[in-house]
Amino acid sequence: MPSLCRRLPAAGAAASAGHVHFRQLAGICGVRYSYSPQRTKVLRIRFVAVGPTGLGGGAWMRSGVGGRKEEVGPCSYAVGNDAMVGGGNRAVEVAAAAAATVVLGVGNRVLYKLALVPLKQYPFFLAQLATFGYVIVYYGILYMRYHAGIVTEEMLSAPKTPFIVVGLLEALASATGMAAGAILSGASIPILSQTFLVWQILLSIIFLGRRYKVNQLLGCFLVTIGVVVTVASGSGAGNSLKEGGIFWSLLMIVSFLLQAADTVLKELIFLDSTRKLKGGSMDLFVVNSYGSAFQALFICLLLPFLSKLWGIPFSQLPNYLKDGAACFLNVGALSSGCDGAPLLPVLFIIVNIGFNIALLHLLKISSAVVSCLASTFSVPISIYVFTMPLPYLGVASSLPTGFLAGAIILIIGLLIYAWTPSNGFFSAST
Repeated sequence: MPSLCRRLPAAGAAASAGHVHFRQLAGICGVRYSYSPQRTKVLRIRFVAVGPTGLGGGAWMRSGVGGRKEEVGPCSYAVGNDAMVGGGNRAVEVAAAAAATVVLGVGNRVLYKLALVPLKQYPFFLAQLATFGYVIVYYGILYMRYHAGIVTEEMLSAPKTPFIVVGLLEALASATGMAAGAILSGASIPILSQTFLVWQILLSIIFLGRRYKVNQLLGCFLVTIGVVVTVASGSGAGNSLKEGGIFWSLLMIVSFLLQAADTVLKELIFLDSTRKLKGGSMDLFVVNSYGSAFQALFICLLLPFLSKLWGIPFSQLPNYLKDGAACFLNVGALSSGCDGAPLLPVLFIIVNIGFNIALLHLLKISSAVVSCLASTFSVPISIYVFTMPLPYLGVASSLPTGFLAGAIILIIGLLIYAWTPSNGFFSAST
């Protein structure tokens, strides 16, 4: 008898092979099974899920042999003597994406500091260069992926309203962050940034219907505490918060609320596209391209306000940008003091784009909270890197007194968050 492989066509259809009976589960777009006479005790089943794994509750399935009831989730399984590796492959993919995000996050923080060495008089120019540089790079990649057949017409014709909201949220987050950052000290901002994780958890519960286990909430709390201990120890951040005033601290918190709303909205876009694209998923460069384009549009509308925040009269903004470009290119009479340009700013922009792509990819295959945890983990590593003798920065900084304690708390928090019993796959003898 030859091996057979068959797809059940409709939801709710039942099939049998040997003594095993199974029914296509709600929320599953397809069931694959195979039978081989050489391995009569093994029935392979592959559930093709409509949405990303791990987002919904498990379904129940009963084998016809032992009568055991097993909880399953929408991913790949094996029923029999062999263990399937579908869930394991996804875990490896998420872990690799998280590691890449951490590495690029560290590079992003370090290179931003280095890029400001030649452009110390032109930080607003650097911010706008990166913002409008995103549009050119993302659309260039999108064009190549479209002609390669990776991006489809259906993806490009998706409703633009969510992307408009993404661009607006990112522009407002930038504006409020700049306004508060101009008053608050650098030591207090990393502490206030930990509210970002809190906002993400709350918004994902409200808008995504997520339910977090106690160990996950405890892990997120410990990660936040670990970063606060790492940054605050020996930095005078407490005094900095008092000196900045409650209004500017609250405004910075609002900025992180807007950023959290932006990431949760992007996750909603991916989930919604999975349903509309019939099991496919929106290409992340479609999200990046449209989002960055609308962000650049809103930034243009906010330029008078943003330039004022940086102490640049709007009437003098063209001259400021011209001088910034001369320093960036390291040419002309204004190139004095611009040593390291354009190499350092260009490296920062490249790594920053890579970091944003990695962060969105991680969000797409996992969740907004996981991407936030990966980004947060880069903070203490960056602090440690700054203690090394880096070019252009002069004397290396010393480690905060509570760095080790904070790093240990943060790592424990990540381990507790990751310690979640997986309902991803099961085995049952037939």
